[in-house]
Amino acid sequence: MMAAQKYNARDVRFQIEDYLSPGTWTEFRTANGGSGEGGINTFSRSHEYEAADTTTFGSNGRSETQNMQEGMSLTLEGFRLVDPATGALDPAQSLAELQAARLGTSSLCGFRFAAPGETTWTVWAASTWQLGDVGGGNNDKASWSVTVTRSGPSTTAVIV
Repeated sequence: MMAAQKYNARDVRFQIEDYLSPGTWTEFRTANGGSGEGGINTFSRSHEYEAADTTTFGSNGRSETQNMQEGMSLTLEGFRLVDPATGALDPAQSLAELQAARLGTSSLCGFRFAAPGETTWTVWAASTWQLGDVGGGNNDKASWSVTVTRSGPSTTAVIV
């Protein structure tokens, strides 16, 4: 068995499920993922916890808690990619922007990601999407970001 080793963040893959065609996945362009110029150049996965206070008089002034709920989100950041000939937004970024505008039960769609060498995707079968700011300065390329928040449990799927 090979020893565990560091991997390049730029080689992690991210995909959004097309809400109009369930089971169809579109990859976000990164350094090595997707096709053509990469748009995503930063990601961060966050964990959130909801804890219950279980302190009693017997705790002798020391706080006691228990985790009751665990949540997870992942933020993708980078450059907004537009086809200069057609004005069309990058396919994955376009799906994310359309998904972020959906409300209620329609606001949920699939998201999956995998690190280099992994043989399975981490799948969030239901996730919500919130867009970040788009902008830039005089000598910048336009930025783009989205935060994906898991709704329910994570699952896995074999990478084919």
